[in-house]
Amino acid sequence: MDRLHRITLLLGNESVKKLQQSTVMVVGCGAVGSFAIEALARSGIGHLILVDFDKVEETNINRQLFALDSSIGQPKVEVAKKRIFDINPKIKVDSLDMFFDDNADLDIKPDFVIDAIDTVASKMALYKWCLKNKIPFVSSMGAARKTDLTKIKVGVISKTTVCPLASKIRRMVRESKMPDFPVVYSVEPAVPQQNGGREFGSMITVTGMFGLVLADFVIKKLII
Repeated sequence: MDRLHRITLLLGNESVKKLQQSTVMVVGCGAVGSFAIEALARSGIGHLILVDFDKVEETNINRQLFALDSSIGQPKVEVAKKRIFDINPKIKVDSLDMFFDDNADLDIKPDFVIDAIDTVASKMALYKWCLKNKIPFVSSMGAARKTDLTKIKVGVISKTTVCPLASKIRRMVRESKMPDFPVVYSVEPAVPQQNGGREFGSMITVTGMFGLVLADFVIKKLII
């Protein structure tokens, strides 16, 4: 029996073969992205492209799979790559230590893209790049200041509600005349924080679920 035995029992040989022949790019390897990457790697995706410019910090440890005491200060994409090879050394991994913006000119064409970026400008740049290159994608909206897993939804950006980030993205997408696209978002109102400041609190159960739902969405699309 191999490491994909149980998923093969569930999905069948042909579906697993499709996953092994697929390339998925994940932009953002933090709280949401790390769980999406983990699920994709463990589900047999044959080629992963990881994009992130950040390094692991101690404050990441409460919610990011790649954040360990031993990985503090290391580039997230390199820590992620090492972990993926430990899951399955046969996976092809391209790690791009870069900030995704309007200047990104990547000569690649994955089968699917997952947006797990924090910043609005970078999200919009990624959407434009995907649309220009005719690459399907799914985007994460805000997972911070949420605690209720049952409020996490999958929909299209034009139909999102409650989430402030989704509201901002929805307006920008409409003004840019972009076509609709799938998103993972929460309809839970933002939970009051215990302390003030510009940083938003978040917990691994919610950010992790966002990442897993994103990965599940992509897996299901790839095996259709």
